[in-house]
Amino acid sequence: MSFLSILLALLIEQARPLAPVNRVHGRVRDWLIWAVRHTDTGEIRHGWLTWATVVGVPLALSAIVHWALWVSLGWLAALGWNVVVLYWTLGFRQFSHHFTGIRDALDDGDEAEARKLLAQWMRIDASDLPRSEIVRQVIAHSVLSAHRHVFGVFAWYSLLSAFGLGPAGAVLYRLAEYFSVVVQRTPTPTSVLLSSTLRRTVNQAWNLMDWIPSRITALGFAFVGSFEDAIDRWRKYELVRPGDNDGIVLAATSGALNVQLAPDDLLGGAPVAQTAHLRAVVGLVWRTVVMWMVILALLSLARLLG
Repeated sequence: MSFLSILLALLIEQARPLAPVNRVHGRVRDWLIWAVRHTDTGEIRHGWLTWATVVGVPLALSAIVHWALWVSLGWLAALGWNVVVLYWTLGFRQFSHHFTGIRDALDDGDEAEARKLLAQWMRIDASDLPRSEIVRQVIAHSVLSAHRHVFGVFAWYSLLSAFGLGPAGAVLYRLAEYFSVVVQRTPTPTSVLLSSTLRRTVNQAWNLMDWIPSRITALGFAFVGSFEDAIDRWRKYELVRPGDNDGIVLAATSGALNVQLAPDDLLGGAPVAQTAHLRAVVGLVWRTVVMWMVILALLSLARLLG
């Protein structure tokens, strides 16, 4: 079921992408705000309670609905539920329009438009960035977005689905990621108040949740890119900055594509990012998707034959 669910969700998402502002994401935001207001007291144990509430309740509901549909209506209904949840939680089109717009602007020689689009996407001041830095940041942010919107979801969905929990893994990963993004944003007068304890708790939980998926993504990029260079840069980066999940993904990407992605050129030796690398990263990501689908298809076939 995992292979078919992911395949159908990706096909639907390509044909009809989920809008950036939609009811599902709005309800998730409302749920997070409600949980924080009612459970965040600034104590460590309440910080974990808040995280468990925000993530655990939707996770449990998704698993319960999966089992209820399976028992009452059969596997086809459960498959439909899996596809719906995956459509909500994964997809390239949730971030690829930013990448495409910036790439097209650079191809047209309109660096001012590229800086404007980059600033809107990453919420930074990009007014003085040179062309190579624009390309570097676009590649880095696109790779991390692909990891969080696609490959990390694949990993947790496949893991918990194997234990009969349906789409609970996809819900778990995406909610943990969304919560981590919320706590890292600069507070505004209209944003929900978060204690410093809750911020630390959410970041700790996210680092644990993303430890295995980030390394699976890095390994996937190594397999479909320059394997030796990717592994070498991954190993060197981990020695310098251990435990940095995003950094490991970028280090492996840097080796797989032979391009400099660290702003301080921490590892050295790679060429500066050029426009041609934008097309190379698209190929890298899609080859990794194909590799994932082949692995899931083989596992599904082995389960059927077994």
